[in-house]
Formats: sequence, C-alpha cells, structure tokens
Amino acid sequence: MYKKITKPILDFTVALAAFIFLLPVFLFVVLFLALANKGNPFFLQPRPGKHGRIFKIIKFRTMTQERDADGQLLPDEDRLTVVGRLVRKTSLDEIPQLLNVIAGQMSLVGPRPLLPQYLELYNDYQKQRHLVKPGITGWAQVNGRNAITWKRKLDLDVWYVKNQSLSLDMKIIWRTLFKVVSSEGVSQENMATAEPFNGNN
Repeated sequence: MYKKITKPILDFTVALAAFIFLLPVFLFVVLFLALANKGNPFFLQPRPGKHGRIFKIIKFRTMTQERDADGQLLPDEDRLTVVGRLVRKTSLDEIPQLLNVIAGQMSLVGPRPLLPQYLELYNDYQKQRHLVKPGITGWAQVNGRNAITWKRKLDLDVWYVKNQSLSLDMKIIWRTLFKVVSSEGVSQENMATAEPFNGNN
C-alpha cells in the first residue's frame, strides 16, 4: 500500500508544500545564477525514470558554457562558477526537481536519475534501480553520495528498491538534511563533481 498509494500522495503533497515554502530562496538563486551565467539559470536534461522512460529533469545551471579553442567544453572545475559552487555545496540545486516530483516524474526518495547513456552499461542486477521512480535524494546519497564508488552507489540503489518503506524514507530524509548542513560527500576527492560511470568503476 505504501509504495503504490501512500508514497505518491506524500510525494506530491510534501513537494508542493516545500516548493511554496522555498519559493523566496528559489527566486533568489534564479536571480544570482542568471547574473553569474549571464543568461538562463535553468537547463533541462534528459534522464531515465521508472522503467527507463526518459523525462527531462529541471536543474539550476551551475556551470558556464565556456569552450576551448577547439570548441570543446572546458572541464567541469573550470566552468563551475563561484555562485554555482555555493549552490551545489548547499544542495540548493535540488530545489527545481521539486517540480519534477509534483509532475509525477520523480519521487522525494529513490535512486538518483543518472545519464541516459549509462542505461546500456548496467548489468541485470543494477538495472533494478529503475523499477521505481528516481528521487531527489536516496539511500546512496546518505551513504556517501559522490564520494563512494559507482559499484557501491548502484548496489545501495538496488538495496533501496528491495527494502523501501515509510520508515526508511523518513530515515533517508532526516539523514539528507544532516548531509546538506555538513556538505558531506558533495564531490569525489580532487574533483568538482564525480567521475563518469563506465560500467567497471
């Protein structure tokens, strides 16, 4: 009952209330990112949702589109603005995803929606992470986030799918708040974000 009825209702209700409450912060971040990026503070990115169906996740644009002499994007750490780094460190970049939850494309808690090109790299066990809606936060995020290996992260995602419950979701949300305050595990050591998944790491 929780997975099919209670969780979707809680997702919509809590996400709507949270977005209304955070609206002043949302508008403040929009303004500063628009100035820092000299343009649109948002970008939409295709991500696989439940059963691998592609949807467009709403994100704050924390990096510029600066390119080198050959037209290639500069490394993440070179494109991450001061404002963008602060937004990521404080996890304010997750606020727009509340709109994805309200639209029914995501859940508050679930495996993070990763890049579409990773779909063909998952083994059969790892593919089980797509049996549920992706989440703004998840079991992997409160157990290391970007500071753990991909294998560990995907194992934690599948564990969540097999063990999801109201008590577990509440535990994850509580621990997420602690992680946000401490800015723990935002990136891998010596990297601005995290290394790409290649099926072996």
